[in-house]
Amino acid sequence: MAPTEKKVAEKKPGEKKAGAKKPKEAPKTSKGLPAVPESVLKHRKRRLLARKHAVQSRIKKRTDNIKKRKDIFQRAEQYVKEYRIKERDEIRLARQAKNRGNYYVPGDAKLAFVIRIRGVNQVAPKVRKVLQLFRLRQINNGVFVKLNKATLNMLRICEPYITWGYPNLKSVRELVYKRGFAKVTGQRIPITSNKIIEDRLGKSSNIICTEDLIHEIFTVGSKFKFASNFLWPFKLNTPTGGWRKKTNHYVEGGDFGNREDKINELLRRMV
Repeated sequence: MAPTEKKVAEKKPGEKKAGAKKPKEAPKTSKGLPAVPESVLKHRKRRLLARKHAVQSRIKKRTDNIKKRKDIFQRAEQYVKEYRIKERDEIRLARQAKNRGNYYVPGDAKLAFVIRIRGVNQVAPKVRKVLQLFRLRQINNGVFVKLNKATLNMLRICEPYITWGYPNLKSVRELVYKRGFAKVTGQRIPITSNKIIEDRLGKSSNIICTEDLIHEIFTVGSKFKFASNFLWPFKLNTPTGGWRKKTNHYVEGGDFGNREDKINELLRRMV
């Protein structure tokens, strides 16, 4: 062997290189388990809390909906009972008067439904203003009106341009269900659920469903103004068979003016 040759150290299998760094081991807990970073633990805790709150809110919402639905059914049953009692009282009083040889005169109507039948041509400023106050801006528009001294005077002023009468419960219900639209932030919105009514009238008027709205309008309750203004003016069709003569009063064979209970027959042809 030559003196200049260097011996090459042969690396034995399994032998580690001198001076190599050992890999760091993850910190362990007292039980010998690997420790979890604090940020991961906080994130996990927030996620569990959020899931818990979501479950609780879903349960609360479900129970509230069940309770509200039960309340709506109870109100509807109460209203039906009230309507039947009132109808039976009217029949009983009419029979008693007939048996005694008298006539039964029902009380003055509190509710009217007003329909505009003529356009804007040659309309006097005062009449135009009254029609605007009634929100009757187009032909075949209709609104519910509470009858008192002021509204009766207004109806007389614009009588040649409108027809009106006293709607019954069936007419009120058909108008609200078939042609009812809500006025929400100045927009015409279809009444597709009770939530629309509750959001607008629930807190101020305790009106939470469609039956509440119908009852408030038909009975002309203390919150009638809010209920009536909540409804967008009804847009009706031209009556089946057309009008007879708009320039003549109803009692003269025409169309305008007060037609009392006969307004219900007209509404059947317009809704």
